[in-house]
Amino acid sequence: RLPGRLVLALMGVGAVQLGAMYVFFYQSFLLLSVPEVLLFTIFTPLYISLLDDALKGRVNPGALAGAALAVAGAAVIRYQGVSSDIWAGFLVVQGANLCFAAGQIAYRRIAGEVEAAVPQLQAFGWFYVGALCVGVPAFLIFGDASSLPTTPVQWGVLLWLGLVASGLGYFLWNKGAALTDAGSLAVMNNALIPAGLLVNVLIWNRDADLGRLALGGALMGLALWVNHLLRPRGATAAAVPAAGE
Repeated sequence: RLPGRLVLALMGVGAVQLGAMYVFFYQSFLLLSVPEVLLFTIFTPLYISLLDDALKGRVNPGALAGAALAVAGAAVIRYQGVSSDIWAGFLVVQGANLCFAAGQIAYRRIAGEVEAAVPQLQAFGWFYVGALCVGVPAFLIFGDASSLPTTPVQWGVLLWLGLVASGLGYFLWNKGAALTDAGSLAVMNNALIPAGLLVNVLIWNRDADLGRLALGGALMGLALWVNHLLRPRGATAAAVPAAGE
């Protein structure tokens, strides 16, 4: 029951947000250290705010200020210094950031039409088909069959990442993106950083700089408040109508 136009749109979102994003992201590890890659991912909120403003033909100062504060908060948590020769790697990571941001904004624009035709959960499989259309050729070009998992633990980790972290995670993330305003979505792209570190501290007993974690988290909380305070009057927070609307 999903129109062909929306099938292609969902495939396009998956091809960009999941497929192309990971091609850029994984290639960046050939150019940068892991801390540098993680640091350079913090600019995604700015791209979300700017892309949303460009599509709507106006500037939302609250969303932009919130995105900037979210970037600052993530920088407080993640900055560990960088090498001098990082520009090629920096640009590759920004390619990943742009793909991830563009996919979220695009999904917000079509989610209402999808939901009007079928529940999003029933339609979202096309998102993964689109990602496969990029991922399979990318593996054939850049991948190495000898690097595939060889032990049950490795296969278990891969299945967890594919089915739960990426599979269920991308559906929930995009569904949430369609239920909130773009400014809040921008901030939440970086709020997962302190959330992930808290999981490491509380569950896995890993060390973390709690002072930087608290300061960065506080800046992200401030970012959400600023976005809410400066959101244009009459702006809707949800892109998907509630049942019956």
